[in-house]
Amino acid sequence: MDFNKIAKEVLDIEAKELNLASKNIDSFNIKDAVELIYNCKGKVIVTGVGKSGLIGAKIAATFASTGTSSFFLHPTEAMHGDLGMIGKNDIVLGISYSGESEELIQLLPHIKRFDIPLIAMAKNENSTLAKYSDIFINISVTKEACPLDAAPTSSTTLTLAMGDVLAVCLMKKRDFKKEDFASFHPGGTLGKRLFVKVDDLLRKENLPIVSRETKIKDAIVTMSEGRLGNVLIVDEENHLTSILSDGDLRRALMNPDFSIEKSVEEIATKNPRTIKDKNLLASDALKIIEEYKIQLLIVTNENNEIIGVLHIHDLIEAGIK
Repeated sequence: MDFNKIAKEVLDIEAKELNLASKNIDSFNIKDAVELIYNCKGKVIVTGVGKSGLIGAKIAATFASTGTSSFFLHPTEAMHGDLGMIGKNDIVLGISYSGESEELIQLLPHIKRFDIPLIAMAKNENSTLAKYSDIFINISVTKEACPLDAAPTSSTTLTLAMGDVLAVCLMKKRDFKKEDFASFHPGGTLGKRLFVKVDDLLRKENLPIVSRETKIKDAIVTMSEGRLGNVLIVDEENHLTSILSDGDLRRALMNPDFSIEKSVEEIATKNPRTIKDKNLLASDALKIIEEYKIQLLIVTNENNEIIGVLHIHDLIEAGIK
């Protein structure tokens, strides 16, 4: 059995249904649905059962993470007390491919009794769900990817895509930016990139700092104790002058004239890479580290005095990418 062939057929069938929907987008009442949700003073309550319910839960999650207050409510739970979760300023998005799901249909009279606007997603504009709705979005497909043309496959893909359509349209209308998205995902990669600053990760205590006159043998001890693979070198006024890395040390060892009795500044790197803005985004600091192929970025004040250091390992452990 050629599974690659089957896989291609499934993807081709579902892609065809999405393309058909794209060509007929003018008939989907997208503008009306977007305007209704945009002007909603409450929440978007998404509801449905079975596969439609699973897709609905994802749509609600997408809404919630992109600036539209939303949650999923199972129709059965609504009929057993959770109906009170729907407020007078809310909107209901009901999903049922047939438009006749019993659990959802039982809920509709109660929604209308409270005069709650209803957006329906179904395949038939003459279905019960569609007739109750204020706005109808047709999610009919010509063929399911299921070989029996029975299991929801193409239809659930289209339903999911239409949920994404509404979410993205609302994002555009609200001018929803990546900073807004990050505020809803503070623990995610984007949130870390946009909110974590250098000062949040800066090492300020027990830094491996030595004077310019320090002998190499003593600097090596400080380097080992500091566990940063580097030693920071300052002058008499505590101004940063140079840095000794383990790389500098290895290169010096190759010199026939090397002596551990020499001053550390003789083999150190002069004018090391520094920044003065401790409020710089950690993600931008990582770009500097990567650009200059260094492990340690030093933060100094206007007088070139050391405030702290940022190690590449700190960025990696913090999930900054």
